[in-house]
Amino acid sequence: MARAYGSRVQMNVAFESAYGTAPASGYRTMPFANHGLGAQQPLLENELLGFGRDPVDPIKDAVSADGRIAVPIDVENLGVWLKGAFGAPTTTGTTPKVHTFASGGFTLPSLAIEFGYPEVPHFAMNTGCMVDRLRWQMERSGQLRMDVDLVAQGEAIAGATGAGTPTTYALSRFGHFNGSITRDGAAFGNIESAEFVYSNNLDRVETIRSDGKIEGADPTIASLTGKIVARFADTTLLTQAINGAACELATLYSLGANAQFAFTAHRVLLPRPKIAAEGPKGIRAEFEWQAAKAASPARMCTAVLTNTIASY
Repeated sequence: MARAYGSRVQMNVAFESAYGTAPASGYRTMPFANHGLGAQQPLLENELLGFGRDPVDPIKDAVSADGRIAVPIDVENLGVWLKGAFGAPTTTGTTPKVHTFASGGFTLPSLAIEFGYPEVPHFAMNTGCMVDRLRWQMERSGQLRMDVDLVAQGEAIAGATGAGTPTTYALSRFGHFNGSITRDGAAFGNIESAEFVYSNNLDRVETIRSDGKIEGADPTIASLTGKIVARFADTTLLTQAINGAACELATLYSLGANAQFAFTAHRVLLPRPKIAAEGPKGIRAEFEWQAAKAASPARMCTAVLTNTIASY
């Protein structure tokens, strides 16, 4: 009897032309570390009286479809998730191509994402997938990954793939070693870790439907937050927090001139933290920062992916 294994799971992804409708072609097989995307439908337990102590059958509740996918931060595949989070980029250049994704757009694309378990066989096509949140962390070592939270409309199960013959992007991963962080354009020292969380704060449109699915997911006010953990070596960040001043926070991952990922939060404000000594080792200061729309450029953040892909 065949059993499903994570090492055999394949994820195929395509952008939809119509929300909730899986396209017939145009899929790409994408790399991922783990996923929890799928539909679920809970049962509502019986509340009726008069049938004795043993309950009658429960009834089905509404369908919910969402979940998280952990993906590598890489040179080419990352553009798909950035497009899902920010909308289509502005692409310039010849070789390399520079894809600029800007926050603040009102229209976001939806995706069809299929997970295939060929041993069973079981192929789950999730449609109407909207990117709700991107989260990643800068550290000194370890695997560099991004968590992608999605809100989907539904899931269809089949015994064969619906993705046709998918293509692939090349896989060339960035590592923590390839990353750097700056504040107002200057090198940022004594930083132990930095977290970035961009959210579209999607509003599920929960209308009454015979299939129990949502009608859609609309983007509301976006947010960009995070946390900086710094060794307490100077008062630069503390002074900024006390004064209520803003700074630009930027990261860059680079494998060369043709393979880069840059992310800039244009206006970052810091809360005043508590500086505490918890033992004989180094003192750390933690700043849970928030970003806001800047005057120039007139947006909250910008992501720039440099590679040789013609367009996303």
